[in-house]
Amino acid sequence: MDKYSGQKSAVHYLHPPVDPFDQRMLDVGDGHKIYLEQSGNPEGVPVVVFHGGPGGGCSPAMRRYFDPRVYRIVLFDQRGCGRSIPHASVENNTTWHLVRDIELIRQELEIDRWYVFGGSWGATLALIYAQAHPETVKGLILRGVFLATKSELDWFYGGGAGKFWPETWARFADLIPEEEQGDMIAAYHKRLFSGHLPTETKYAKAWAQWENALASVYSTGHGGDSPGDYARAFARLENHYFTNAAFLERDGQILQDMHRIIHIPGVIVQGRYDMICPPTSAWALAKRWPNADLKMIRNAGHALSEPGISAELVRVMDQIAEEGGLG
Repeated sequence: MDKYSGQKSAVHYLHPPVDPFDQRMLDVGDGHKIYLEQSGNPEGVPVVVFHGGPGGGCSPAMRRYFDPRVYRIVLFDQRGCGRSIPHASVENNTTWHLVRDIELIRQELEIDRWYVFGGSWGATLALIYAQAHPETVKGLILRGVFLATKSELDWFYGGGAGKFWPETWARFADLIPEEEQGDMIAAYHKRLFSGHLPTETKYAKAWAQWENALASVYSTGHGGDSPGDYARAFARLENHYFTNAAFLERDGQILQDMHRIIHIPGVIVQGRYDMICPPTSAWALAKRWPNADLKMIRNAGHALSEPGISAELVRVMDQIAEEGGLG
């Protein structure tokens, strides 16, 4: 049982661990090589998983949302993070590079169409990829929706979420001189790209701690101490993407372009008390997407590991397996 909620742990709902049958480094050009793996059934239903961040990297636990007897599970580390190289690099690293990489993976693996599964930034990337290549997507399964808008970034880095977590926000903000606190993304950018490794690592850890502290509805307000290498890649990549508004052409682009994928079925799993990506974004997306089913999970925050979110995602993927499709 989960000691905070009285519910069963998220691990209870997950499928048994499974090892990859294929692991490789894929050269995607521009000086980047990305980590790619496949697990489950080589002849199964293809599903590709987009991790969060940007900069979070994939993990073995992500395989466990899918029945390995049914699914051909494709995981990869996006440019600059996880096992991909060069590590923590933002050179030739934009949303459109990632979309191109995803298409290269699909072609390399000789997959015609696949399900796309992603949370947080992974949901952002899933929507952008689907809008660019709707013919390749059988369905979208999204969690903790982030639409890469200015209002969302203002909420999380402009003090909105900090009104609920003032002591946690203070630890994040007080590292920056008061005269720079009007633009925390720019202030951290200056330090994350200072060229001085100890400085970059210090501010990267603070950046990661602020986000990690708010991930779970059961948080105590402390985000833990991430390893320096991980935190540096995570923080630099997030900050790089957020500084550049996710490299989209206009604010609100994802919602404005939903007509491109309105025919694709989808499921949105959203924590009711998500402090990082508030439910208003998921609600706005669902209103533009009649083929999507919005599942609002009570007593849940942002994290993939929240028991209610994990249980619902496994249920959805099992239902697709049983019924042969989504929608």
